[in-house]
Amino acid sequence: MSDRLYLIDGMAFAFRSYFAIPHLRTKDGRPTNAVFGFARALLRILKEENPTHFAVVFDAPGKTFRDELYADYKAHRPDTPDDLIKQFPVIDELIKAFPIPILRIPEVEADDVLASLAKRAAESGMEAVVCSGDKDMLQIVGEGITVYDPYKGGTGQRYNRAEVIERYGVPPERVVDAMALIGDTADNVPGVRGIGEKTAKKLLEKYETLENLYAHVDELKGKQRENIEQGRELAFLSRELVTLKTDLALDVPFEDLRTREMDREALEAFFREHEFHALTEEFMPKASATEELDYRLVLTMEELDAAIAEMRAVGSFAIDTESTSTEPMRASLVGISLSCREQTGYYIPVAHQPEAMVVNKNPDDLFGGEQVEGLEKAAVLERLRPLLEDESIGKIGHNIKYDLVLLTREGVEMRGVSMDTMLASYLTDPSQVRHNLNEVSAHYLRRRLIPISDLIGKGAKATTFDTVPVDAACEYACEDADFAWRLAVHFTPLLEERGLVSLIHDVEVPLIGVLARMEQTGIAIDKAVFARLQQDIEERLGALETEIHELAGGPFQINSPKQLQEILFERIGLKPVRKTKTGYSTDMEVLEQLAPEHPLPERILAYRTLEKLRGTYVEALPKLVHPDTGRIHTSFNQTIAATGRLSSSQPNLQNIPIRTADGRRIRQGFVPGRKGDKLISADYSQIELRVLAHLSGDEAMLTAFHEDRDIHTETAARIFGVDAAEVDAGMRRQAKAVNFGVVYGQSAFGLARSLGIPNNEAARFITQYFEQFPGVKAWQEATLTQAREQGFVTTLLNRRRYLPELQAGDVNTRRQGERVAINTPVQGSAADIIKVAMVRLDAQLADTQAHLLVQVHDELLVEAPAEEAEAVARTIQESMQQAVALAVELKVDVGIGNNWDEIH
Repeated sequence: MSDRLYLIDGMAFAFRSYFAIPHLRTKDGRPTNAVFGFARALLRILKEENPTHFAVVFDAPGKTFRDELYADYKAHRPDTPDDLIKQFPVIDELIKAFPIPILRIPEVEADDVLASLAKRAAESGMEAVVCSGDKDMLQIVGEGITVYDPYKGGTGQRYNRAEVIERYGVPPERVVDAMALIGDTADNVPGVRGIGEKTAKKLLEKYETLENLYAHVDELKGKQRENIEQGRELAFLSRELVTLKTDLALDVPFEDLRTREMDREALEAFFREHEFHALTEEFMPKASATEELDYRLVLTMEELDAAIAEMRAVGSFAIDTESTSTEPMRASLVGISLSCREQTGYYIPVAHQPEAMVVNKNPDDLFGGEQVEGLEKAAVLERLRPLLEDESIGKIGHNIKYDLVLLTREGVEMRGVSMDTMLASYLTDPSQVRHNLNEVSAHYLRRRLIPISDLIGKGAKATTFDTVPVDAACEYACEDADFAWRLAVHFTPLLEERGLVSLIHDVEVPLIGVLARMEQTGIAIDKAVFARLQQDIEERLGALETEIHELAGGPFQINSPKQLQEILFERIGLKPVRKTKTGYSTDMEVLEQLAPEHPLPERILAYRTLEKLRGTYVEALPKLVHPDTGRIHTSFNQTIAATGRLSSSQPNLQNIPIRTADGRRIRQGFVPGRKGDKLISADYSQIELRVLAHLSGDEAMLTAFHEDRDIHTETAARIFGVDAAEVDAGMRRQAKAVNFGVVYGQSAFGLARSLGIPNNEAARFITQYFEQFPGVKAWQEATLTQAREQGFVTTLLNRRRYLPELQAGDVNTRRQGERVAINTPVQGSAADIIKVAMVRLDAQLADTQAHLLVQVHDELLVEAPAEEAEAVARTIQESMQQAVALAVELKVDVGIGNNWDEIH
């Protein structure tokens, strides 16, 4: 292969990356979007193009000959965004970490350097590829020189001679003539007025050169002739401005540009520092490539007994299950892996397809490998049962709740869970976006694990694990168990050091079993309620559609943003609020702002709300009823919300609207799953404000709760300076917004927006609030001071949340960090309390026919036989009220009913 020189247009890459990937920042607020995009582009070129020589070229500071030639050259360019300016030095660090040479040549533009180097390379027999999206560069395409735009169309666009002619109607050497007519708004190259790409292409297809066009200008007609005649001087000036220098005498030996091997350690460190998790993982060493691993396939009872004996001897072990689905309630067990020592593991296949029971198989050989026999699933589970159900032997896993549910469905009640390394990762740093095994192993152990996609593929073409050849399955499954064991060893002292041992062992790990039982139990729905609601919503949507079309002056696709833009901003003439890449925004926030000006936006909002209800709940939920249980089985997540709150997914049962009539009708569809049962709801009353009273020690707030006064009425009376008896509904509503605004660290601007009042009035409310509750203000200031000093805040149970945002240079990031610092101890402590209550309550309900079904933030939903309902309700109330001792009493509202809505 001949030498291939790749030249990168550095400024173009930086700008393209910056605008292609908005809003990417580190946890402490540093912008990194341009750096990330630049890194991906360089990696792609290195991997896919295999350059033998490489350089990145940037403009040097100062003026060039073009500025002297035309004073307005680049004059109208918008200022470079501050966030991009901050990233230029970091981009230099990135390039040096590869390492790739950086060129900045004084007094000439980067484009001229690119052109001159490319021409010299081609003349010396090398293949030169200029990587740029700048159309100026197309003029140098020729023998040995191509232009490559890696950003265009996802897969990139290459320009050889034929592609240039197709675009401009002229060969590369005449591109400057086309640009002389068209001009370049980015560089303020004037061109000829009224001439665009299409017209220039037609003219040059006929006349070939700028000189020939002007020699035959009398053949043109009308306005076109007038524009071209008047633009003669600017046309030839423009051509001079866009013509690249290809003869610069550059002291840049090609040997200095020879591609060097990537510095993987330097790049990994760089990616880690800038929180590019996927790229960091890519540069980690593979465990299987760097270590002596003893991963064993278990195919006989003797081998299984030996593995069991080893686990018993150690007294704890890591376990991982392989199955046919990511949803444990719909999965079938395929295999089990065990590990109790680093770099070791056992894999027991129990349900691979016959054609997958092949070892020593070469992936490229359809008929290779040795057929083996596995063990029967039932026999394996019976042999494992005493080990798995022995509470005295610790079980470790990564997301072990999945394994609990799956094994329970297979008839094995696994006991003795001692550690979940996914939870340990979350508690150690809850602000991490993901806590999957691969990312946690990369972050803490600097090892890259086998991705599941390597075995089963991706997307619609993905297969299930039972089709994976057992030797490949063995390596993958043992690695998972091995690294769960290693992570447990790693996290144990870290949890101790950070004071998190009690939280994980007394609350979070016991909660795993509680949530597993809730997920298995599921919740029943009345499909008839959903069918009636769907019919009603469809009728209302039809009526809304008719009304919307009448207001719009004709039919259009209501869900088409493009058509809606045209209706609102062109046909009706409303003033646009915010511009996006595809035009003017028509999102919910914009429609709410436009609603007072015309009835159409309000009707669109109503239509979208109904559509979302229909699609997300009314149509979707009945389809999720499990065929075996007749219930819906959500998944409760302990490692998503940074505050410590649980979340719900597949489906999300915590997000069903409760304040609207339609939301309440949806809740009417949630019913007891057994005949003669009732639903019981227990809801903490104003728990976050009670926690705030406890944390702040504010005397006025403590007194209000001790005397069982309504805290919102009390706040209203104090802010408005009236007796509690004089507080009306409007005053209470505003006081409630202030109370919760304070909990969330809300600014006067945010409060004003939520209440629809002027900023100065909202600021006055907040000032008066702190005057009446000075302990709250003092606690907030002390909390912020401590957070800045130690870098984190804690909850009542010592749950930590790290806040690097507090040290950010960006003021908005810093203020967001301050809001989080104030809110997390309150909301996180409320989350701690209900988790403690759930663990206590689960144990107390063990000898009853009642079951925990759903947790929605401060509410627990329980199913119980009608004859037990009153007694169970008292048990729930007492258990929740006694979960944690605070300076104020915890209050729990309890209700019993035949559906979820009836209770409220």
